[in-house]
Amino acid sequence: MKRNEQLEERFKKLVEDHEAFFEYSEKPLRKALRINNIKAVKHELVGQLEEQDIKLSKIPWTRDGYWIEGDASDTVEYFLGHYYIQEASSMIPPEVLNPSREDFTLDAAAAPGGKTTQLADLMENKGCIIANEIDARRRASLRFNLSKHGVLNTIVASMDFSREVRTKQKFSRILLDAPCSCEGQFRKNPESLIQWSPTKIERCSRLQKKMIDNALQLLGNNGILVYSTCTLAPEENEEVVDYALKKGDVMIEPLGRQNFKYRKGVTEWNNKIFSKEVEHCARIYPQDNDSEGFFLAKMVKCES
Repeated sequence: MKRNEQLEERFKKLVEDHEAFFEYSEKPLRKALRINNIKAVKHELVGQLEEQDIKLSKIPWTRDGYWIEGDASDTVEYFLGHYYIQEASSMIPPEVLNPSREDFTLDAAAAPGGKTTQLADLMENKGCIIANEIDARRRASLRFNLSKHGVLNTIVASMDFSREVRTKQKFSRILLDAPCSCEGQFRKNPESLIQWSPTKIERCSRLQKKMIDNALQLLGNNGILVYSTCTLAPEENEEVVDYALKKGDVMIEPLGRQNFKYRKGVTEWNNKIFSKEVEHCARIYPQDNDSEGFFLAKMVKCES
């Protein structure tokens, strides 16, 4: 972190306990997995893994997530799709969206499929999910993971969310886990630190605004949209949510008490003033839950 002075100065302005932030950002990331109830019986799988010297401890904010000690990437159960190796904080957006088996759900940027398979599990493999991915190579990995994990309620699409999406179809639940500058992934992927730049942040912000435009267009009345990123840049988070609020047909639903620690969204950044409502967004810092950094906002579509 401290090798990049510009980035360090940004986080000193953004994070009150920035020294703890820097400390945790340099620690190895805790490994985690999510049990796939479509294929596995939870208590049986936990026992099978513990017999293979893989220690599990429950992640409090997910129904089926566990921190792990040991190598869980080389077991028969893993190759059969009984669980998905997934970072702990990335399990939060599907839990907040909380779709049911009655929902018509869109995962707008779905590859490689961790959150899509989690949505399918939450929906008990019922209802319908449209899993969208524009990149052909990433779409192949998405299809592979859906098949591996026994997902039957999902159709893979290739809509370009950087352009206007022309369809009259409406969804009751939408997850937009947007492409971003990956500031929350420094613990897992040091390469993201090398690739970081203010130019990348601005480029991502422009794309995210186009994507949330499309998501809002496709969201039905009283539908729920969860916007999330694995970055902490306000330009890609509160600024994008503020942009959505100015469309006038959505409101942010406060998350209330959760089993994970989060901070309020920021209402000012670099001389930009955002709606006070963005305080209801959630900033998840590495030092708060010993996880990746994350951001999310839960929005509800007002009736026309």
